[in-house]
Amino acid sequence: MKVRFLDLSIEDKNRREEILGAIEEVLKHGMLVLGPEVEKLEKKVADYCGVKYAVGVNSGTDALFIALKSLGIGEGYEVITTCFSFVGTANSIALTGARPVFADIRNDMNIDPDGIEELITHRTRALVPVHFTGKICNMEAIDAIAKKHGLTVVEDAAQSFGASVKNRRAGAFGKIAAFSMNPMKVYAACGEAGMVVTDSRDLYEKALSLRYNGLKNGAEAVYRSLNGRLDTLQAAVLLKRLNYFEEDIECRRTAAVIYNEGLKDFVQIPVEQPGSRDIYYTYQIKTSKRAELMEYLKESGIETKIRQPLLIPEHEAYKEKDISEKYPVGKKIAHTSLCLPISEKITKEEIEYVIEKIRFFFQDNK
Repeated sequence: MKVRFLDLSIEDKNRREEILGAIEEVLKHGMLVLGPEVEKLEKKVADYCGVKYAVGVNSGTDALFIALKSLGIGEGYEVITTCFSFVGTANSIALTGARPVFADIRNDMNIDPDGIEELITHRTRALVPVHFTGKICNMEAIDAIAKKHGLTVVEDAAQSFGASVKNRRAGAFGKIAAFSMNPMKVYAACGEAGMVVTDSRDLYEKALSLRYNGLKNGAEAVYRSLNGRLDTLQAAVLLKRLNYFEEDIECRRTAAVIYNEGLKDFVQIPVEQPGSRDIYYTYQIKTSKRAELMEYLKESGIETKIRQPLLIPEHEAYKEKDISEKYPVGKKIAHTSLCLPISEKITKEEIEYVIEKIRFFFQDNK
């Protein structure tokens, strides 16, 4: 059996026809940039997240950059974030002119609140927790730290659209939040897309300006910014995909339950906290025998991936010394975590085949 890590093809006939129909409508009316579908999507996303406003942009990286810029984050400031994320998190901070400062993570791969306060200086202006793998950070602890020190919380929710804690969804915890909706995400466009969400009217209006070169009324530039608009075709696709997004989440959550039951005695499995709904953007196990297991699964026709093999401060652009001492948990997880195939299209038979091969591997390598 062959089990792909992720299959982005749209095989379902009804879904494909819906998407093609939506694209056809955009081609008919011809408003390819900021057409009516963009505003309609923004309203639906805001409602879904439980916030007042949403601004469609062209990527998750731009969404985070725009969110930070709308707060006035820039040169001379520092922003604390996780050491364990896609480098786009740090890039979004650095491109405002601010300095990203990295904290270690917990075993759940999310930022460790206990390591934040020691990093706060007079230059710190914001905290950027990343809801990694579709699991929301300990926002109660992070919010308490932010309030104590007068800092703003900006959610990097790139991987977590639809995740929740006590029925409060990702994007509704911080002052402002950023989502990615590229094809690899659970809620996915057919190209690059992102969204900024907030309850603040002021930040909303700034984000609208910042997504198109800082222009006000389409004429005068009041901020220095970029062209980060969401194109109408992607908005049209996302509107259709929102109709069955909840169904897709449940498929992933069901797959995770099967994986957990089959693998709990062999590897470290993801742990979902009471009251949480994780969306499993990725399903990550941990094992000290990662390299050998990965090769064995490859030989068995199973594709796996390593997400973030480098901590952000290991990248040349953000190089730091003494990584293992500063980020011991992050370093360990970077060497032991492995993503197994998971998606709304994976079958029970495929999951059971993966489980079977992993069990065989560990039984043979006792």
